[in-house]
Amino acid sequence: MQTNSTQEDKDLVVKYRQTENLHIVFWLFKDLAWCMVWKPLGIAMIFPTLLIAIIITYRSRYIISERYHNLAVTVWIIANSYWMLSEFLHFEDKPLLGYTYKHLATIPFGAGILILAYYYLFFHSKENKKLTEKT
Repeated sequence: MQTNSTQEDKDLVVKYRQTENLHIVFWLFKDLAWCMVWKPLGIAMIFPTLLIAIIITYRSRYIISERYHNLAVTVWIIANSYWMLSEFLHFEDKPLLGYTYKHLATIPFGAGILILAYYYLFFHSKENKKLTEKT
């Protein structure tokens, strides 16, 4: 069942705000650990950060704009985590078909861009039109 944004949908998003805020905490710890090269913490934070992103995406699946944006965030975390792991485990600069292993992170980053492009090309203007017709 697909729906467009309504007040009920917006209330649902607010209901899950605590989960999203917790997600930010884990994400910041993961990136801080990456910055400070605290390998065990950085690697450990991948799991709760990614798990909560998946949960948020699942919970918001009926709201078209939230579904696509949260899915893009999920693949962004995958790309970001892979990049961090490649640096922590020292394989980021190893050659791979004219690139390096770090460049593999462009696959999920690119997937996130494609997900959002699809949303903005096929859904965004329709949602905005329906919202303005209701007011």
